[in-house]
Amino acid sequence: MLVKNVRLSRKLISRPFSQTLNPGVIDGVSSEWDNALPYSSIPGPKALPLVGNTWRFLPYVGGFQIEHIDQLCKQLHQKYGKIVKMEGLLGRPDMLFLFDPDLIQRVFKQEDNLPYRPSMPSLTYYKHKHKKEIFGEDGGVIAVHGEEWQKFRSKVNQIMLHASAAHQYIDTINEAGNNFIERIEFLKDDKEEVPGDFLNEIHKWSLESLARVALDIKLNCLAENPKKHTQELIDAVNTFFMGVPILELKNPMWRIVSTPLFKKYIKALDTIYELCNIHIEDAMRNPSSSTDENCSVLQKVLRNNNPKTAKNLALDLFLVGIDTTSNAVASILYQLAQHQDVQEKLYKHLVSSKITANSDITIDFLNKSGYLKYCIKETMRMFPVVIGNGRCTTNNTVIGGYQVPKGVQVIFQHYVISNLDEYFPRSSEFLPERWSDPKGKTHNFASLPFGHGRRMCLGKRFADMEMQVVISKVIANYKISYNYPPLDYHIHPMYTPNGPLKFKFERRKPKNDS
Repeated sequence: MLVKNVRLSRKLISRPFSQTLNPGVIDGVSSEWDNALPYSSIPGPKALPLVGNTWRFLPYVGGFQIEHIDQLCKQLHQKYGKIVKMEGLLGRPDMLFLFDPDLIQRVFKQEDNLPYRPSMPSLTYYKHKHKKEIFGEDGGVIAVHGEEWQKFRSKVNQIMLHASAAHQYIDTINEAGNNFIERIEFLKDDKEEVPGDFLNEIHKWSLESLARVALDIKLNCLAENPKKHTQELIDAVNTFFMGVPILELKNPMWRIVSTPLFKKYIKALDTIYELCNIHIEDAMRNPSSSTDENCSVLQKVLRNNNPKTAKNLALDLFLVGIDTTSNAVASILYQLAQHQDVQEKLYKHLVSSKITANSDITIDFLNKSGYLKYCIKETMRMFPVVIGNGRCTTNNTVIGGYQVPKGVQVIFQHYVISNLDEYFPRSSEFLPERWSDPKGKTHNFASLPFGHGRRMCLGKRFADMEMQVVISKVIANYKISYNYPPLDYHIHPMYTPNGPLKFKFERRKPKNDS
């Protein structure tokens, strides 16, 4: 049985893809291909016999730390240049890192209707083997590719990506923001500081917001007595994200034997799915009587599809929507605390827009809130919560003048690119104003925190609105400071400040905004 499972995993990883990065290449034959340098000449860390490059991620002997992949990627760029090959990874295809937005733009422009993202074998195993009877052909949007992905995405695209889908939740998001402010007041000590584990409170805010969209339920995550399973759900999502880089790079032995971490990882995914299932079953027993135009996202999905679609969508939204948004908010708050001049300018922007401590944030304000968006974009430029994304080659193709065979994972390393002066002058400085000129010199593919193209983040509109609302409310209520040594960033499991987030929240004195 174990050998069979390993063979299945390998089959899922190596199965043919449908994306064509270079339509001019047919069976590896074209003038461009013939004139390109061979794949073997792409620079990168040398793979050793038998162990390849996997040994570099081992503790003590390897030197490549998953927690600091940001620094590793910087080193790869500095040592090898704008295109770097990482081959010989146990159980994984080769990885090709791109540090050039022009090359990234070319890959995006040439992708077809069924683009393939780099595989996540551990999640692929969960969906296509461990829970095959549940996911089947309704596998969701993560770790799903080809026609199966297209079929599922077509069921939910219009519901999730239409502007009105997010807008109808503005009252809910405002309510979650108000609850967050109340939670800050409850947590503050006599120095007006919150505890060091404040990130977990931000997770609760993110979960509360997302649960209303994905499950039609108010969890009361920020109350003193939240609903049952709230922390269990947060912990399960964290376990999932913490497990992915270890299982995929550092310790891929789960393919041969079920390791303790892999068992914990599978249990976490089971927990998320089971809790989503409970709440969606409740929603099915109490269907909304509202018209399609006014009913919730969940009810729209249930009306137009089978319940499995709603359940599998909910799982994917929880996997990508809690940690990413909450870590982004933590990073934005930390940067505003570190840059008091920017924070004060943002506060004045809110005051001039008639946003007070007790204001509800409106769609009209969000449509006009330029400086607020600049602060978020600048944080995501310097410290993107997901430091890179990518695509998989499905045919022999030419990238950067090199022959790249079918089956290679092409990684777009946006973190490194967006912190280079070549693309962002004075890149080490936190300058939200740089985003104020839409005709500026910023390369469109140098900073892509939500991805790009047909596989762009499905929940982008919701995440944008959630971040803008909660940051507006926090800054309208408080002056934030951080009175401890500066924090480094690390992967844990998102790219986030490494240390206790003991923010000081000082209540602002109302200004005369007449």
